[in-house]
Amino acid sequence: MIGNSLELFMPLVDFIGEIFGADCEVVLYDLTNADNSIVAIRNNSISGRKIGDPITDFGLEILKENKYNDKQYVTKYSGRTKDGKILKASTFFIRNTENKIIGMFCININVTKMLGVKEIIDNFISDICSPEDKSRETYPKAEISENFTRTIEELVMAIIENTVSEADIPPERMSPEEKMDIVHKLNEKGVFLLKGAVTEVARQLKASENTIYRYLNKKD
Repeated sequence: MIGNSLELFMPLVDFIGEIFGADCEVVLYDLTNADNSIVAIRNNSISGRKIGDPITDFGLEILKENKYNDKQYVTKYSGRTKDGKILKASTFFIRNTENKIIGMFCININVTKMLGVKEIIDNFISDICSPEDKSRETYPKAEISENFTRTIEELVMAIIENTVSEADIPPERMSPEEKMDIVHKLNEKGVFLLKGAVTEVARQLKASENTIYRYLNKKD
């Protein structure tokens, strides 16, 4: 028979499982009985487990260590089933009147299909993404791009940041020749048609305005 603290969570197992559907496994563990720890489970087709099955390695870690004593819950960690499903897991710790963890209320969302869709999308857009875009998981960098900014300063800054990022060298480490190359690229993009662009470029490249004008007047 489970304790009163755990019984309070019993109705939530079915409630949450029904709300989120078949890809959301909800499990209630009794940590006082490691061998038969699962006392309630919904949507168990995800892991194939059932009531009376044992605790997990994470549950054992809680029993052996005290590092979760100051936490009410942990969220967004990964789990994996025996047959290879990838789960996004979150756990709420259930405590007794002495503040000891005696149970876990866990929500495990099967994200295997989502990861498969992500891979399909990544492969589909790979030819319009630079390696930097892929590593940062940002928006794709296509041949034509557009920045929707509110002020000239924001627009200039966005273009400068994009151009500097292509060089992969921070301005403070650039040689005069590299800074001049950046200025020429910015000029090709029409930055200096904007009022105040020289001042903003000088600030971003950590150079004087006279230097920017000199770079502009110097041909390749």
